[in-house]
Amino acid sequence: MGKKIAVLVTDMVEDSEYTEPVKAYKEAGHEIVNIEKEKGKTVKGKHGDAVITIDESIDNAKVENYDALLIPGGFSPDILRADDRFVQFVKDFMDSKKPVFAICHGPQLLITAKALEGKTATGYKSIRVDMEYAGAHYKDEEVVVSDNQLVTSRTPDDIPAFNRESLKLLQ
Repeated sequence: MGKKIAVLVTDMVEDSEYTEPVKAYKEAGHEIVNIEKEKGKTVKGKHGDAVITIDESIDNAKVENYDALLIPGGFSPDILRADDRFVQFVKDFMDSKKPVFAICHGPQLLITAKALEGKTATGYKSIRVDMEYAGAHYKDEEVVVSDNQLVTSRTPDDIPAFNRESLKLLQ
């Protein structure tokens, strides 16, 4: 049976870090729900390849309605982490012990949510020190799985491994 996956996304997302995991999850039978500030809004990737319709407002999104969370990278996570509603959603998701998938700059939302303490994780090299200050044990590897809950990767080159490990946690 397919799982329902929340995706926190806004303009300037890294296109392939959204499109490729979403494609893999849908092909595996999972449902995707794009969440931003305004339902019905259209957001665009930083390269213009991803055009995303928002399915749900963050004001109506509840962690208990989802089985997993995807946080694609690009500038999107940095924009979203300035809004406490997204930060709280991520914190609540981590606290719920449900699967969370964050790639590239995606862990910025986890940093702001103070949800990386004691976790083994990776992310884009420019946020490594931030992740370490947040209490993460940083590993420079294509994919890192922590506590059978958190899947992180560094760059678009890591997407095949990221998708593989994410899909394992969705089984």
